[in-house]
Amino acid sequence: MSRYFGPLRQLGYVVNDIDSAMKHWVAATGVGPFFYIDDQPLTGFRFRGQSASPRFSIALAQSGDTQIELIQQRNDEPSAFKEFTDRGLEGLQHVAYWTTDFDRLRAAARERGATELQSGISGSGAPDERFVYFAEGPFPGTVVELSEVSGRKGALFRAVAAAAVGWAGDDPVRDMRTVLGS
Repeated sequence: MSRYFGPLRQLGYVVNDIDSAMKHWVAATGVGPFFYIDDQPLTGFRFRGQSASPRFSIALAQSGDTQIELIQQRNDEPSAFKEFTDRGLEGLQHVAYWTTDFDRLRAAARERGATELQSGISGSGAPDERFVYFAEGPFPGTVVELSEVSGRKGALFRAVAAAAVGWAGDDPVRDMRTVLGS
């Protein structure tokens, strides 16, 4: 457990082909089902302090207490994910911690010298669905995400986790919008 953020909750993989990545995870590890959305809604997205409008496809699945997130960027707008693939990389790009105390943990990270890499609001755009990624620096290794899990995003994450319990391999890729009711 992180003494700063609590338990690690998500591993975020940036991939070049999300369909192949989902199939691989299901076939090679038995992780699933994946909840997929082809165009993740984003509001107020900022990368390195500048506004940007990246488009991502996202797939979420659960393995035990850890969520697996697959991300494929669909345009050339600036983002940490595009920067990652532009360096010729594919695979684990970030680890994420979830919180309902976003403002306090974000401020504490800044006080420790963390630099914000990208931030915004995901999902429905509600003010309780914020995220921030901190650049490498005081956090050695991979990028660290702090994700607010109140509201609809928290409900989505709980539904993804519940679907994994006892999953027998049926219907391995599901439409995320059915869980969100949109």
